[in-house]
Amino acid sequence: MKKIKAAVIGVGHLGKFHAEKYASLANVELIAVVDTDKKRAQEAASNFKTNAFYSHQDILSREKVDAVSIVVPTYLHYQIAKDFIAQGVDILLEKPITNTIEEADELIREAGNRKIILQVGHLERFNAAVIAAEDVVSSPLFIECHRLSPFPNRGADVDVILDVMIHDIDIIMNFVKSEVESVDVVSMPVITDKADIANARIRFANGCIASVTASRVSNERARKITLFQRDAYIIIDYANQNMAVFRKASPKNGEPAYIMEEDVKIKKNDILLEEIKAFVSSVITRTPPLVSGEGGRRALKVAQMIQKEVRSQESRLNI
Repeated sequence: MKKIKAAVIGVGHLGKFHAEKYASLANVELIAVVDTDKKRAQEAASNFKTNAFYSHQDILSREKVDAVSIVVPTYLHYQIAKDFIAQGVDILLEKPITNTIEEADELIREAGNRKIILQVGHLERFNAAVIAAEDVVSSPLFIECHRLSPFPNRGADVDVILDVMIHDIDIIMNFVKSEVESVDVVSMPVITDKADIANARIRFANGCIASVTASRVSNERARKITLFQRDAYIIIDYANQNMAVFRKASPKNGEPAYIMEEDVKIKKNDILLEEIKAFVSSVITRTPPLVSGEGGRRALKVAQMIQKEVRSQESRLNI
């Protein structure tokens, strides 16, 4: 079996887990890890029995690599991805795809021209509960979701919208499949100089409304989404990979109507491992990834609409 030669660019908090998953796969040879922090690169290389480099350019010039995970701060996504695309290397690019729509468009165009696999790291698409919900969710009318956590023990180079809310934006856009008409936003900085907590009310052309709350300064942890549709409402607990489905029961003999919960059994999965296995499969089979560059662009576009409203709010309040 031909092994895919893979490398991970950036082995900080998340990148080291990418390296771990690649190293565990029988059809992958993890040939390198890259980080500008030499100590971090060397430690990851030692842990996963591979080679350490300190610039992605070193990989381009010294190693023949088939596929890379790019797990670096968002402002570096565009240039590093562009360099690998130019060399014909397939890419798993962490979310958000880029800082700007223009950068995303160029990466998508160049990847398409060179027939490169470009997958964007919207992790929740591989959550077992989300996958199970694909067969249940249809035409939601109202969506409510909360993604709350304490401040992360890592760098925060972007606001809470691009940091964590974008996960829910991607899931919502995948379920609703309609254009966004408008957004209303309330947000505030708490620890950083960027928005650390935000609520967005998203109105879609088909009439659906989504209320999305994201906080990275909460005392509690929560990652849930509830979708209401005409025949049911569905609660997805991302963290525990649970799904509950509630439907109106048909009463008998004049009994009052009531809500009945359906028994849904879900086998939990290793979400990051499933994401990376799907990427490797796309690399081998040359089939489009589940989360394409276009999917990453779609989520970024809505996130930037929300950010624009945040800036407008700050301007009105002289923040």
